[in-house]
Amino acid sequence: MFLSVFDIFKIGVGPSSSHTMGPMLAAARFLDALREDKGRKPGCRVPVRIEASLHGSLAFTGKGHATDRAVVLGLLGYRPETLDPEEAECRVTALKVARSIDIPGLGPLAFDPDKDVVFDYGPPLPGHANGMVLRSFDAVGNLYLSEIYYSIGGGFVLTERELGNTGLKGSDAEVSRPYPFATAAEMLAMGEASGLGIAAMKRANEAAGGDSALDAGLDRLWVVMNACIDRGLATDGTLPGGLKVRRRARAIHQTLLAERGSNAVQPHAVNDWLSVYAMAVNEENAAGGRVVTAPTNGAAGVVPAVIRYYRDHCVGASHDGIRDFLLTAAAVGGIIKTNASISGAEVGCQGEVGSAAAMAAAGLCAALGGSNAQIENAAEIALEHHLGMTCDPARGLVQVPCIERNGLGAIKAVAAASLALRGDGIHVVPLDACIETMHQTGLDMSVKYKETSTGGLAVNLPGC
Repeated sequence: MFLSVFDIFKIGVGPSSSHTMGPMLAAARFLDALREDKGRKPGCRVPVRIEASLHGSLAFTGKGHATDRAVVLGLLGYRPETLDPEEAECRVTALKVARSIDIPGLGPLAFDPDKDVVFDYGPPLPGHANGMVLRSFDAVGNLYLSEIYYSIGGGFVLTERELGNTGLKGSDAEVSRPYPFATAAEMLAMGEASGLGIAAMKRANEAAGGDSALDAGLDRLWVVMNACIDRGLATDGTLPGGLKVRRRARAIHQTLLAERGSNAVQPHAVNDWLSVYAMAVNEENAAGGRVVTAPTNGAAGVVPAVIRYYRDHCVGASHDGIRDFLLTAAAVGGIIKTNASISGAEVGCQGEVGSAAAMAAAGLCAALGGSNAQIENAAEIALEHHLGMTCDPARGLVQVPCIERNGLGAIKAVAAASLALRGDGIHVVPLDACIETMHQTGLDMSVKYKETSTGGLAVNLPGC
């Protein structure tokens, strides 16, 4: 199983990769299935109506994550990576009046966005906490096609059949890779045998799939990440959703700029730079802006913040270093995704911000010249100190505590990389053991702390 750097880092929109991007992609996939006439029942004629039901975490926090709107956008033919927000808003408004979608290749289908997206607060579907069902019916009400989709984190979507048969599939799953590591131990062993760094092995694996534009793709990822930081640093206002959370990144950034060159600046101000970069991204994400899953939207600020820190604050930073950062981070993210989870609905925020911090620590360590052993150690340190972190967003919004949590995740990532670079790579807890611990902790965690907004800060915050 191979997960490309472009599987781990996807360009999309906020506020959530699993609750917004995933359902949008699932709805679009359902249209494809209808066009291919899969699962047609005997006696049915043609589909004339469509409906969706959301289950588990998609139901409990779907309103705050705009999951219902994401389903509507998917049925209107939009995909996260190419969504035009202004055009989409016009079409959603028109749909609420028409209550019918004219779908290319299918014709008009009756669909009332206010009634035909159902939030089912009963037991979750068996495959994953983020489940949804899409159905179509013929003119006399017979079921024409039904499909269960699971949004398993980071914008990955699987049908019930795919989840049961083969599990997660990455890019070009059947292509032979020169360094097919699925664990950190295998990654270190292959690096030792080949004499290559993690970024070089990841680059060779990408190239085996025929990706001749790898560097251009990596550069585009960083351009989108960096642009998201810049937008967040330039934008004021209040975030949507009802919590009345004020954007703070711009004001903090202006203060930091004003302090530059002052003798009164405290040494720990570098942490404020890290935090403000991450907060800028997650404020944009909370507003539904364009972000890159890293590895999820809820944790999208950590990796860009640490790359910006590397570029703007570290001695010897280079463009090639940013590419190595992304490749190394993706290698670690792929290992975590394969052996545990990056879904807050499945394992809590340890799987989101914890994974992001591990990826960022590994990436920074690589960019600063760390050995493979030091890189693995950096990732382990960062993940280890997020173990047990719950996912308890107030009102189901990716705002409190998510925005600040990304800032602290970025700080931990830099600290982890620095500690690892001070050592020789020898340490007590292997990264693989830490990943398995995170997985087991997630399985043991109460469901109310796994992105359902039924526990923790979500219920103890006044007014929520």
